[in-house]
Amino acid sequence: MNSLDYSVVVLYLLALLGFGYLLRRQNSETDYYLGGRRLGWMPLTLSVMATQLSAVSFISAPAFVGLREGGGLQWLTFELAVPLAMLMVMFVIAPPLYRTGIVSIYDFLDQRFGHSTRALISLSFQIVRSFSTGIMVYAIALILQAVLGIPLWQSVIAVGLITLIYATTGGMKAVVYGDAIQMILILVGIVLVIGFAVVELGGLSAALAEIDRDRLQAIDIDATGFDGEGFGLLPMLFGGFVLYASYYGCDQSQAQRILSARNEGDVRRLLAANGLMRFPIVILYCFAGLVVGASFVNDPSLMAQVPTDKPDYMMPIYIIERLPNGVIGLLVVAMLSAAMSSLSSAVNSLAAVTERDLIMLGIISDRPGDVVQTARLLSIGWGAVIMALSFFAGAIAPTVIEAINKVGSALYGPVLGVFLMAILLKRRSELAANLGLLAGLALNLYFWICVPDLFWMWWNVTGLLVTLMIGVTGSVLLSNTHDVEAAPEPHTSLPPVWKYSFSLTLAFAVILLVSWMAPLMLA
Repeated sequence: MNSLDYSVVVLYLLALLGFGYLLRRQNSETDYYLGGRRLGWMPLTLSVMATQLSAVSFISAPAFVGLREGGGLQWLTFELAVPLAMLMVMFVIAPPLYRTGIVSIYDFLDQRFGHSTRALISLSFQIVRSFSTGIMVYAIALILQAVLGIPLWQSVIAVGLITLIYATTGGMKAVVYGDAIQMILILVGIVLVIGFAVVELGGLSAALAEIDRDRLQAIDIDATGFDGEGFGLLPMLFGGFVLYASYYGCDQSQAQRILSARNEGDVRRLLAANGLMRFPIVILYCFAGLVVGASFVNDPSLMAQVPTDKPDYMMPIYIIERLPNGVIGLLVVAMLSAAMSSLSSAVNSLAAVTERDLIMLGIISDRPGDVVQTARLLSIGWGAVIMALSFFAGAIAPTVIEAINKVGSALYGPVLGVFLMAILLKRRSELAANLGLLAGLALNLYFWICVPDLFWMWWNVTGLLVTLMIGVTGSVLLSNTHDVEAAPEPHTSLPPVWKYSFSLTLAFAVILLVSWMAPLMLA
């Protein structure tokens, strides 16, 4: 990098800090955490996508496809379940959460079960989300270490401090609108990488010819995930459905966008848009992995710079070694944007959940002025925790994108089970829900430690089934049940349901077809 690249990075960071300052006025908890419930579906959609398709995806998805041993287009199977999961969130999970007018979705569990269930789920979210975001910060620190030569600990602190300043100053509005801008930068960045890699390989035809054919298989019907073979069709479809339904609907970091929408119609629009728009972007990530991976295979000197056990270095090394100055700066900005979008939303959602828990326990006041000040302090505190956890992220899985999904898979099934019981059952037992949650989590931890041949995507399914089995049975047998009527249907004008159902079902079919035909299309 030269002075031009550093100037691009510095100007972007200064603009980001100024952006947070302009949005600094919040008068209430709803303003700080939910943007006053006045945010439109398009910026919310871009914010959701920026968080999901973040630094981890920008760096690690291409690395999985292009360099990881045993990797390749199998990553496309991760997208198979997204449209189907969006349908469940849209029609089952999101409506009752949105209608309650809550700030933390775990308040909903408090209303339907009781304090203990809410505390268990809330604590679980805070542990998993902080670890997962720590993994993401680790990913961006790898970039800065490779590109700028900055030690890992300094990279973590630099990314964390800048993000915390603009996120805690501007609240949810700064998070959402900042994410929308950052999503655009991410897309520009990945297109630039693809363009330069294709030109370097001699054009599109030559690039396609150089792609390793062993990496083109996307659908593997033989890998069941029970014998040490992962990323097969069945575990990715069923496990992915549970993972994404739980992540988008029952994880505060994503559900907070649902709660921030102007109305229920916008909720459905943002969920449908996310289900439809993700796959084309993932295709770009995968194609970038194939062509950049081909460049590394063709250049032993380039390949020698990637540690054998850290394929995530592929993208940052390619950027610094092969792209011109100015473009390097822009791509560093794109990767910083990707990381900051995840970190800013994580600290905001963690602060929201923690503050609601403290108010419930009577530890802090719920007066508007006190709430906003506490929100900022909690955001800073969680930012410090996440940065500390990031130093332990490198040993969980071969790539950081697998590490994040592996951590989430241990918990997402049990959490989804509890929310489904809260929404669908009229008579519910707090004790049964707690036992189901703990049993599902305990079983998954046992699988993690003692059954390495069981692919971790199945943990989502096992956790959900065990939680529902114990929770539903216990609710029937135990006498200490809550009997709460379902929320009334809103009298609002919503776009026809069939449009969403048809569009997302068609998207599922397209993803399946493209994944199946990928080897032929790229041959």
